[in-house]
Amino acid sequence: MLYADMTLTQDSRQLSTLEKALEINLNSGRYGTFAEIGAGQEVVRWFFQAGGAAGTISKSISAYDMQVSDAIYGDCDRYVSRVRLEAMLAHEQKLTRERLSAKRGADSSFFSFADTVSARNFHGTNECHAWMGIRFQPEPQAEDSVIIVHARMLDDNNAAQQDCLGIVGVNLIHAAYTYYEHPESLINSLVDGLSNERIEIDLIDFSGPAFENVDNRVQMLRLVQLGLTGAAIFASDGRVLQPSEALRKKPLLIQRGRFRPITHVNMDMLQSSLDQFCITCGLAPADVVSIMEISMHNLQEDSNVCLEDFVSRTEVISTTGCAVMVSDFPEYHRLVDYLARYTNKQIGLAMGLTTLRALFQEKYYTNLDGGLLESFGRLFKDQLKLLVYPLKNSETGKIESVDDVVLDQSLGHLFNYISERGFIIPLENVAQEHLDIHSPNVLSLIARGSTKWKAMVPASVASIIEERKLFGYAGRPSR
Repeated sequence: MLYADMTLTQDSRQLSTLEKALEINLNSGRYGTFAEIGAGQEVVRWFFQAGGAAGTISKSISAYDMQVSDAIYGDCDRYVSRVRLEAMLAHEQKLTRERLSAKRGADSSFFSFADTVSARNFHGTNECHAWMGIRFQPEPQAEDSVIIVHARMLDDNNAAQQDCLGIVGVNLIHAAYTYYEHPESLINSLVDGLSNERIEIDLIDFSGPAFENVDNRVQMLRLVQLGLTGAAIFASDGRVLQPSEALRKKPLLIQRGRFRPITHVNMDMLQSSLDQFCITCGLAPADVVSIMEISMHNLQEDSNVCLEDFVSRTEVISTTGCAVMVSDFPEYHRLVDYLARYTNKQIGLAMGLTTLRALFQEKYYTNLDGGLLESFGRLFKDQLKLLVYPLKNSETGKIESVDDVVLDQSLGHLFNYISERGFIIPLENVAQEHLDIHSPNVLSLIARGSTKWKAMVPASVASIIEERKLFGYAGRPSR
């Protein structure tokens, strides 16, 4: 299945990889350098094959030897990394400008394309991924702008991975010049000619004057919407994080929700889960990465949700100091599969009692051949803990916990087995005074102009909602 096409014109949709390279070559106003490390010169090869490469390529370099690479770009701890890529882009573009500006600067838009790649090794034991990017002038004499991409190669052999990277690289260079004013089309065109079985793009980052109005969080969300990656992760300061670098070999604590807005209950659930997670697994709190996760499925269920609404949620969550993940995993087993790709440490899922009960409802697993048992086989890995927050029964006022879960006999046996294996951890030291707080009620109070909602959310959350007039806030007194 090819990715959905959102490019601007029918003509651009019909361009093959070779035609894109030729179009660049025939435009005498675009001129630059290719620097590629790790999987052959897979991108520049397309431009040589297309013909007219002398009109585009000022230099092609491939510094494979680590000492040679360090001598050119400086020392680096990891060669397939964003740090190395950015050093390559900065160095090559600086040289291009210094050497060619006097002769061609008035008429040429200079660019430097670079990639640093770990393609499949002989034994098939390495992580297959690539950092690639372009530093370019949209117009002659303009300041540089930058696009950085991280990709995971999914083909099972080195030659196919090289071919795939070459296509993505050509797409990136072509898109940088063709669609820099339309980031949505730029993103979609990156996978022209490829299928989702071959490549995953899990990070894209725009910077520079050509992208001064681009919000990278929104563009990362587009990657998830388009199925180019399963999840996007953001630091508490709004920076886009690459999953393997953010999650690699770290214990993780995830709380899923809509967070519209985040309340005292969410924060108490996270804190009590962190405390119990660390006690149970013998962890130091400082070593645990805590993440608030929003499922794309939940976003789609909400009415009138737009990308700006998502950004509002991330901004509110960021005031709590937590990282944010938005994923395309409606089922918990898919979320855990994704996380386990990056870490072999403990994974904690903080959830309410209502969610725990829903996990045992077989109607949610009809899409799996093995139904609920298949889902549980994938979910309950040895590294997983479910940290279950209690519930206050709205009718009886009773505080219900894991002990109050009642299931049919067959599922009851399964529940008992999972509990006895230590996968389910009840949370006891919680702030019971917050159990009456529910996000929909808070949202309703905000929309009505009442001030009562402020007591239901952290002070930092209340401040940003008022300051930016989020979630329908208008500051009107209730009537």
